[in-house]
Amino acid sequence: MTDPKGLDLSALRSFLDRARPGLVRGDLTGELIPGGKSNLTYRVADDAQRWVVRRPPLGHVLSTAHDMSREYRVISALGGTRVPVPGTVALCEDPEVIGAPFYVMEHVDGTVWRTAGQTATLGAERVASLSLALMDVLADLHAVDPAAVGLGDFGKPEGYLARQLRRWSTQLQHSHNRELPGLAELHDDLVARMPAQAAQVSILHGDYRLDNCIVGPGDQIVAVLDWEMATIGDPLADLGLFLCYWRMWTEPVMDGLFGEAPPAGVFPTSAQMAARYAARRGADLSELPWYVAFAHYKLVGILEGIHYRYLAGQTVGEGFDRVGAMVPHLIKLGHRTLQEA
Repeated sequence: MTDPKGLDLSALRSFLDRARPGLVRGDLTGELIPGGKSNLTYRVADDAQRWVVRRPPLGHVLSTAHDMSREYRVISALGGTRVPVPGTVALCEDPEVIGAPFYVMEHVDGTVWRTAGQTATLGAERVASLSLALMDVLADLHAVDPAAVGLGDFGKPEGYLARQLRRWSTQLQHSHNRELPGLAELHDDLVARMPAQAAQVSILHGDYRLDNCIVGPGDQIVAVLDWEMATIGDPLADLGLFLCYWRMWTEPVMDGLFGEAPPAGVFPTSAQMAARYAARRGADLSELPWYVAFAHYKLVGILEGIHYRYLAGQTVGEGFDRVGAMVPHLIKLGHRTLQEA
């Protein structure tokens, strides 16, 4: 079988034989798992077992992004908590093995719902149950004591929001080559209205949404994936990004760029999802609009970086041609969220 682009199966087999002797039995096969727009994810198998391999994207990679060791560490740490994650198998930090650092984790059976239109086929009752389960997992993640699972030094919560704004501003400076009207003004408004330092800090996923989860029997979340941006910081930053995604998923606010919007009334509203989180965590959401607006800015940074790699011919898979068109919409939505607050 031909190696999937970005993954040398022979080199992977040699590494696993050294790191986990006896694990692999028979030749490895592999395929790229479609749907991701950042780190590359592959399904690999021998004659009896399956695993998942994660590595950074090809080409232009910023120094602060795509850290495989961080992703591997947080998944390993959460393995004994209420947060469902795949079991970890091995981490390779040597870029010479397959061309980049990577890690291997267990394969989890289930469904990844990529769009709201697909998910809506479950029917309103099942969609509501799944949606609330999704929200509960995020609340449970934020309830985990970082120090208790060995992640006390995983991030720097002091000055988290200011540092995040600087980070995404810097990444945008290095990952875009076109004019983006309103972007500088959105950044300045966020700086001017920034909330005070959060009293409580939590482990943050950094990109939490339904299509970064595997759904199993009973419409329960059986694994949360894609931890590349995990850190420790203000939990409302995670919630704000989730609600940003949720609105784009469930409302026709992006001209269909995030898939066809579902029929009205199938999904809980953003307000209902936020209320579920507040009830489970006892959280004060009075400053939430700022966090949602910041989420739009962060998503601009993520998608503009992907668009930059697409123009350079450094993406693998389908759908990248539409990413750049999302960015101006997100900037406008960020401004609108701040104005409505």
